[in-house]
Order: sequence, then C-alpha cells, then structure tokens
Amino acid sequence: MLAATPIGRVDDASPRLAAELRGADVVAAEDTRRLRRLTTELGVDIPGRVVSYFEGNEHLRTDSLLESLLNGDRVVLVTDAGMPSVSDPGYRLVAAAVDRGVTVTSIPGPSAVLTALAVSGLPVDRFCFEGFLPRKPGERTRRLADLALEQRTLVFFEAPHRTHATLLSMAEVFGRDRRAAVCRELTKTHEEVRRGPLDELVAWAEAGVRGEVTIVLEGAAVPEPVTDPATLAALVAQEEGSGATRKEAILDVARRSGVPKRVVYDAVHRP
Repeated sequence: MLAATPIGRVDDASPRLAAELRGADVVAAEDTRRLRRLTTELGVDIPGRVVSYFEGNEHLRTDSLLESLLNGDRVVLVTDAGMPSVSDPGYRLVAAAVDRGVTVTSIPGPSAVLTALAVSGLPVDRFCFEGFLPRKPGERTRRLADLALEQRTLVFFEAPHRTHATLLSMAEVFGRDRRAAVCRELTKTHEEVRRGPLDELVAWAEAGVRGEVTIVLEGAAVPEPVTDPATLAALVAQEEGSGATRKEAILDVARRSGVPKRVVYDAVHRP
C-alpha cells in the first residue's frame, strides 16, 4: 500500500494513514527518523517491522519487500512527504508487485503537484508533471527545449539552491513573458506563492530561495495555423536540411503549424 504523508502540516494526515501504520506488518520508509517524528506527532505506535527504503537502497530492498508481500504481509510504503513513487521511491516496488499479481492500492492524501497547480492561477484543465530537471545546465536546457511546444501547464520540482538557475533557463527557452508560479513551503507556516512572468520571478529568486519548491509554468500558446502549401513545404525542407527524415519533418511541421499531418504531406507532395 502506498500511503501519502503530509507535505507540511501534520494535521493534513488522514485517519486512514494512522490506522494503516498501526496495522502494517512492514512499514517501508524513505527516512525512518522522519517517520518516527510523524508517528510521534500523530500518537501512533507501529507494532510491525520498520525498514528504510530510499533511493540508495531501493534496488536492493525491493526484492525483500516483494517477498514479504508474497508471504501475505501487509506492507505500507511512505516517503518523506506526499505520495510515494511521485519523484520519490516506490515505482520499482509497485512494478514488481503488479508483475507478480500482488494487489497494490493507496491512501490518497497531500500532493505538492496538485496543491501547487491548484493555487498557481494557471490553467488546470490539462497539465503534465516533469519532476526534477537535470542538474547540469546543458542537460537542463535541452530538456526544457524539448518542452518548448508543450501546450499543457507544466509542473516541476526543484531544489531551493537551483531555483534561480532553473527559472533563468526557463526564461531563455520559453521567453521572459511566459507566466509561472513558484510555490514554496506549501501548507507550512512560511508558505509563499510568487506569480508573474518569468523575468520577474528570475529577479525575485536571485537573492536566494528557501524551502521545498514547486514551479508551475504556463503552457505554450496554441500556434496560428499555417495553411499556405508553399510555406509548409519550405518548413519541411528546412527540417530535412537539419537532418530529419521526411516523415519526422512532416510530423514536426504539422505539430508546430497547428495543421493536420495530411495537409503538410499534401503540400510537400503536391504536383
């Protein structure tokens, strides 16, 4: 069972969380010390076995936890905050359990992704979660460039000491006018949500940012459709000249131009 834990306020913990911790045969925790603090604040005693399950030992401990599940033990997985497996340990165990036919369920609860999205003031009807960006500047820029045409609202996690650099990279790739929200310390005493164009957020973050950070970024604007056949054919030729195959070029131009693939294909192959 995946059990969501508070991302800030301990009283956001659900009654089910306390009950499942009490009834677990095994509790796998990203940080056993944080789990101990949480259970102390909740007034919960865990009679079952508590083991650590974090990024460094996840690949080693998954097999033993799976064996416990196959033996009929009730295993509860918790991370430091939020829902396990969402940019946290858990995916490997879930995949292994599903593969062996073990029932996997969850206790819903706090999520920094949905909380930040809800308070961002940006469109929430369609969004995608990108987790943490690469730490190296070049890799980070390339990852952002891959998202340049993404029209859905984007949600990222980021470390406080890299927030300024990440916002600066976003401004360079997406444009300084792209709207965003930086949400830090969500649900905690010093919660803060900064909203505005990227250039304003870059300036704000330059002095340093503290706490857990979630960045919500406005998606790309829907492009104005390009319908002129000659223009579409020229765009395809340009992509081919850059090394793309014709099929790849047609797909890319159709996406960027906001027209069906067939329209671009006909423009390229017109008599």
